Amino acid sequence: MIFASDLDQTLIYSQPAERAEELGSRILLAELIDGKARSYMSASAFQRLQALMAELIFVPVTTRTIQQYLRIHLISQMVKPQYAVTSNGGNIVVAGQPDPDWQAAIAARVSETSVHVQDVRTLTDKVLNPAWVIGSTYCDDFFFSHIVHRDKMPLQEVMDMSAELHQMGWSTSIQGRKVYVVPHAVNKRDAVAHIKQLLGEDKVVASGDSLLDQVLLDFADYSIAPRHGELFRQQQLAPTGNYTFTEESGIFATDEILNYVQSVTTAQFEIKESS
Repeated sequence: MIFASDLDQTLIYSQPAERAEELGSRILLAELIDGKARSYMSASAFQRLQALMAELIFVPVTTRTIQQYLRIHLISQMVKPQYAVTSNGGNIVVAGQPDPDWQAAIAARVSETSVHVQDVRTLTDKVLNPAWVIGSTYCDDFFFSHIVHRDKMPLQEVMDMSAELHQMGWSTSIQGRKVYVVPHAVNKRDAVAHIKQLLGEDKVVASGDSLLDQVLLDFADYSIAPRHGELFRQQQLAPTGNYTFTEESGIFATDEILNYVQSVTTAQFEIKESS
């Protein structure tokens, strides 16, 4: 079985310094930037993840770039998964190195199914304004990440832009202080499906909190999402009943996620043993 999981706001979380101090040994430092703590993980969840590594294949799946993923030392250097999906599916990292064949395949799909990046820039430049956009990055030559002042962002204008981008073969996702604009072909589902086929695995359990994770959760045989984030908020507004959510929100939702993964793994083992 493959456990494919988003990282930020699913397995790892930023915490204010005073909150991190309050939690103490209940959390582990996951990432440093310039010597400063950037993100943490529940200590008990980390122990459970390490134990699960003997029973399944853990694949981190993140919108982060390759370099941003590699700096999460708790995952990339301590857990050391053989496979990781970065760049929202644009890259598959194998033993720490990007798979060039996958990069080429995705680049070809983007060219076939989405309008050129410059046309996207022309549209977004009409909407994205320095009054509320702090900075913009074209990530790994696949997608845009815009850091914004969320309270100043003109939501209706962004939603109208999103609808137009969708017709051009690009998706828009608002996650906290970031607005992502991503080609449809660059997605987490297809990257995990490729790894599943490559390894000959028959089941996938997935977790994630954002709308960019939704296609992965829909693809998986089993899935669970934390009780916070973009996907949870969407389901409160327009419930579908298609998703299982944790009871806990925040950093300790990870414990529930991994308990769920353990229960699914155990059930699958029992099914195989009895067949």
